[in-house]
Amino acid sequence: MIKNKKEIRLLDVRATDNAEMTIEGYAVIFDSPATHCWTETITKDAFDECDMTDVCLKYNHEDNFLLLARTRNKSLELIVDDKGLKIKAKLIDTTSNRDIYKSIQSGLLDKMSFAFTVADDEWNYEENTRTIKKIDKLFDVSVVDVPFYDTTEVFARSKEEYNKEKERYRKFKFEKEKIELLCKL
Repeated sequence: MIKNKKEIRLLDVRATDNAEMTIEGYAVIFDSPATHCWTETITKDAFDECDMTDVCLKYNHEDNFLLLARTRNKSLELIVDDKGLKIKAKLIDTTSNRDIYKSIQSGLLDKMSFAFTVADDEWNYEENTRTIKKIDKLFDVSVVDVPFYDTTEVFARSKEEYNKEKERYRKFKFEKEKIELLCKL
């Protein structure tokens, strides 16, 4: 037997649909004030003309941490709805992404943030408030340890959880339609 010979063990690891690391959340909640040194609110139409062409999903806005997802390769989806700026991301299978995903899954990380430039805002210095009316460019959305806006959220979502939620919705919709028909009789 030869001693001090380098040995390598390779395992074939394949991602399946069940292993897909998908996260969702809100990086921005509209009309939800955050108070620190001042109170700040983002209006519902703040993203109407915003440049969101190449947005990264990061951890704590860190440039020295690997990217989690990105709009450019379609692993990050940004959706402006009535509630705020929603994110959906499919994390690729890397060690750092698995660590972040597990931290989100366990509830250790559950908040988000965003990096941006402002095109239009309004300050009320008497009340120490700022209303952001237009965001010019969105640079990143981030899973964060400590958010500026505490109402933000992020959660891990497995395909099984999604299918269960979809089935509950389907059953609820069916029951609602049944009740509506009975009421018409």
